[in-house]
Amino acid sequence: MTENPVTARLEHIKITVSDPDRTARFLTRLCGWHERWRGPSAQGGWTIHLGADIDYIALYQRDTPLSGPFSKGQPLNHIGLLVDDLDAAERVVIEAGLEPFNHGDYEPGRRFYVFDWDGIEWELVSYS
Repeated sequence: MTENPVTARLEHIKITVSDPDRTARFLTRLCGWHERWRGPSAQGGWTIHLGADIDYIALYQRDTPLSGPFSKGQPLNHIGLLVDDLDAAERVVIEAGLEPFNHGDYEPGRRFYVFDWDGIEWELVSYS
């Protein structure tokens, strides 16, 4: 097997949401992330970059409603977040008015899923 000449890590994900401020408040509480930037998007609309110093999620809101055949899995299945305390994360989810489902306890850790207000599915997992 040849050694890969390039290594990579995920730097950011851009998702379209209906209310970037609401999603940013939720993820800040859930993940302890901070706002890195906010402002008008080059494609029109509004964006908030939320995350850590070297990786983040871009929460994008379009000027016009999204149209087309987008549904779960098209183009996105879910976003997985590793948390240090799954029970505390579930409390944050419930306090936000969202409903956790599909709890599992199998290698490599415990997990549950939640749909947010825009139908985006998040998987919360803890290895501890």
